[in-house]
Amino acid sequence: MATSWLWVPWVFLVLIIAWRARLPHRLPEDGVHGAGPLVSIIIPARNEERNIRNCVESISRSDYEPFEIIVVDDRSDDRTAAVARAVDAGNAERLLVVDGVELPEGWLGKPWACEQGSREATGDYLLFTDADTTHEPELLSRAVRTLQENDADALTLMGRQVTGSFWEYLIQPQIFLLFLIRFPDLRKPLPPHRWRDAIANGQFILFTCATYEHLGRHESVKGEVVEDLRLAQLLVHGGYRFSIWLADDIFATRMYQSLGEIVEGWSKNVATATKMTLPRGLAAIAIPFTALAVLFYWVLPPVLAVMLAGGLVSSSLGIWGVGLTGFSLLFWMGVCYRFQVPLGYGFFYPLGGLAMVAIFARSWLRGSKVEWKGREYDVQVGS
Repeated sequence: MATSWLWVPWVFLVLIIAWRARLPHRLPEDGVHGAGPLVSIIIPARNEERNIRNCVESISRSDYEPFEIIVVDDRSDDRTAAVARAVDAGNAERLLVVDGVELPEGWLGKPWACEQGSREATGDYLLFTDADTTHEPELLSRAVRTLQENDADALTLMGRQVTGSFWEYLIQPQIFLLFLIRFPDLRKPLPPHRWRDAIANGQFILFTCATYEHLGRHESVKGEVVEDLRLAQLLVHGGYRFSIWLADDIFATRMYQSLGEIVEGWSKNVATATKMTLPRGLAAIAIPFTALAVLFYWVLPPVLAVMLAGGLVSSSLGIWGVGLTGFSLLFWMGVCYRFQVPLGYGFFYPLGGLAMVAIFARSWLRGSKVEWKGREYDVQVGS
């Protein structure tokens, strides 16, 4: 009985997730019938030789008409531009590969690449998408019609997150679960005063050209590491009609393919995004608090279970650890199922938790220093 109260945090977590967590509504199935407004699809790409062909080819097969594809080679060190130029335009009106120029003062790489692409665009709508994405042929048509029928200024899509290696299977579901806890209801449009709760997926953001211009183009986020999050905040704060939709059946992304990429990528985003979404006082303690919570929820119980086997803890505390380890195992197998990860990886959830804590610590300790794809930035996040 002395340890029965220790079940309370787990019960509270499950109840919160069950009560508040809501994925976006699924993207409507109907697409545009006949020709629609010209859509300019802009793909910023730095050192994406591995991904760019698949991305551009998938977009070129879109059944929407008309559209153009603009790839901006962000001064890559590999063959990104050459591979992109070798892809056939397919159904696109044109396929343009832009050689990016040097970063101007105050700009970060991805916003500058997006800005350069937008300057070449001739469409009524602008779609910004990442080079590691895969688009089914009907995706663009369905997204455009959804934007039109909802009289929206912009929309973003949540797709399927593809994983294919041990560390991806372990870490990615843990990160995405934390996102769901922080942004629990992705169905309801937010009022302007709740701009800190806004989020967008930079892997797919569709704007009307007028909205993009009024928002200040990518110049409005030129110094932002997590530029998609800031764009969402600007849209909500400005009172624009902005919505989030689920399209995991026709849109997919494989963000990282190795432990090194995972650590570098999430270290870049975690601390910065935390500062952007919380008031200054809370942001200062949010990452260490979250890391401690992860250790408490996912690492402490199995450690106590092992210690019980060695006779190193009391039976009541050890049995509590065993019980919660079993409970957590079932929970994480459910998470694995939702994110299409082999269920067996649920057994490794404590290792995934430790890896996530290490990423959080690295991101937090680096402060304003950000490193990504061979570039280093010193980024100051405003409130």
